[in-house]
Amino acid sequence: MKVAMRKINYLYMRKTFLVGLLSLIVSTSAFAGGYITNTNQHIAFLRMLARGAVIDIDGVYSNPAGLGFLQDGLYFSFNSQSAFQTRNIHSTFGLFPEGSRYYEGKASAPVIPSFQLAYKMGNWAFSGSFAIVGGGGKANFDNGLPMFDSQIIAGLAANGVSSSMYSMNSSMVGKQYIFGLQLGASYKISEYLSVFGGGRVAMVSSGYVGHMTTTANPGFEAYQPALPQIELDCDQSGMGFTPIIGADLKFGKFNLGMKYEFKTNIDIENKTKKNSGPGGAPLAGYEDGVKTPNDIPALLTAALGYEFLPTLRATVEYHHFFDKQAGMAGGKEKSLTGGTNEYLIGAEWDITKIITVSSGYQKTDFGLSDDFQSDVSFSCDSYSVGFGGAVKLSSKFTLNLAYFWTKYSDYTKDMLTGYNGLPLPGKDVYSRTNKVFGIGVNIKF
Repeated sequence: MKVAMRKINYLYMRKTFLVGLLSLIVSTSAFAGGYITNTNQHIAFLRMLARGAVIDIDGVYSNPAGLGFLQDGLYFSFNSQSAFQTRNIHSTFGLFPEGSRYYEGKASAPVIPSFQLAYKMGNWAFSGSFAIVGGGGKANFDNGLPMFDSQIIAGLAANGVSSSMYSMNSSMVGKQYIFGLQLGASYKISEYLSVFGGGRVAMVSSGYVGHMTTTANPGFEAYQPALPQIELDCDQSGMGFTPIIGADLKFGKFNLGMKYEFKTNIDIENKTKKNSGPGGAPLAGYEDGVKTPNDIPALLTAALGYEFLPTLRATVEYHHFFDKQAGMAGGKEKSLTGGTNEYLIGAEWDITKIITVSSGYQKTDFGLSDDFQSDVSFSCDSYSVGFGGAVKLSSKFTLNLAYFWTKYSDYTKDMLTGYNGLPLPGKDVYSRTNKVFGIGVNIKF
């Protein structure tokens, strides 16, 4: 296994402490999908997952071409989801007095709304949606991160300052939302084929407030001027456009849905209120007006659905995110071994004319590498399970309920930290948790 080497340039470490925390917040989505993209934009996804061959109002996102096969009429859907995550690191390092430390970052998004609208008349269907297509939560990191703690401890120790001489306090509260407004049109070419063309405007809104304070313990006040003090208050914004095309092919009891979302080019721009590093120098990259790439990768989806009975349906689906072609801060995408692959399967059963139950499974494989993974930004391969149901309260009104959770595989990264010319072995074990609850309504006018 490749062993990474932690840099021990102490001055550089002090200047990048909060920058690293920001990277952790903005680099991961609070939902299902790739590094940035959210694919669960309707409660029907949470309860079944494989919705890429659906012909219903949630197809506005999952299978827009399939809208061409809807019955004539006006369709509307409102959905609300609540997502809760932890992003944890168990770090072992030779200079930690206790040998190892456990760090937990918490991210929450109690209310995540989305809206879908479709109007079908003849061979045409016009649709639109508003949803959070990336990011989508608030993250809190109250105890710092191991790479910074280890570098502070080693850097100060190399200058004769032991960990008993000072105390560290750090916190970061950050939020990121990528709002998506989508419009498009579907056209039923024949009884077997429908196509879609449209696009989505993506708008990024982020905000971060945080600090790191290192204070000399009683009796060691003479060391206070050498201890790092950092403060940051920064908002970021940006905008991009995503062209989208799709096709839906019906043959017998089979239905094949396909969609391609082109890459969204986005540069986010800083609006900085406070930016103070050691000695008052600004943190590099977070000066007011600086722009950073934050592209949303292209996405290809393909799903095949089959109707076993009029009351029993199942779908298998595949997603591919073209991550290596999407720009990230510092060119980080170049270290990936490939794009993200997702494999989904789901089924739903109409128990009665009123009640439908469903469940689904999704396997997500990232193109991870040790060079891509770090304390400040890491992902873990995973599988997700969702289940729930739909209740037809009337011929025009349907209620959806669902629960969705994700099981992540731990990622272990062995490292060496330089100290006084000697390598100190250590390792970080990255892990995550995720659960989402959802409720929504579909209305046909």
